[in-house]
Amino acid sequence: MIEKYAKGRVAVFVDASNILYSQQTLNWKVDYKKLIDYFKKHTKLVSVHFYSGKVSKNRKQEKFFKKMQSFGYKVVTKEVKWIRDKNGKILKGKGNLDIELALDLTHSADSYETAVLMSGDSDFEPAVSFVKSKGKKVIVVSARGHVSRELIATAHKYIPFEKLKDEFARRGK
Repeated sequence: MIEKYAKGRVAVFVDASNILYSQQTLNWKVDYKKLIDYFKKHTKLVSVHFYSGKVSKNRKQEKFFKKMQSFGYKVVTKEVKWIRDKNGKILKGKGNLDIELALDLTHSADSYETAVLMSGDSDFEPAVSFVKSKGKKVIVVSARGHVSRELIATAHKYIPFEKLKDEFARRGK
């Protein structure tokens, strides 16, 4: 499906937190090996970037990142910050890498003709607009309900993540 819209060299930018929330909504998990293999087979893939918060003491997560690198992903991580209430109770962890993704998307624009942004976050709209102003195509892939109207309106093409289940889902899910 993506090959119909992707022209020339392709760079993929994966917002791991957006994909995580999409997986929870769609009730299936992404097989990241299948995802990168799909792009290698169907596009002129030049890079796949994966952005994720990390917890340094989480050995399972570290093993996952190493596996992603072995598949060919450029893994970009940042330590999760823990948000606490006034009593010190942890409310949530935040490992936001939107700025890093946006900078990579814009600064590497000379290396690709098409960017595939796997996120629905409206914060990426200015970066997408900038990349388009450089004559690049931008395809946004995100689940319905996890993608902003602004991002859909700015991108050349929006593909609902759920339409790619056959290509990206882990077996049995």
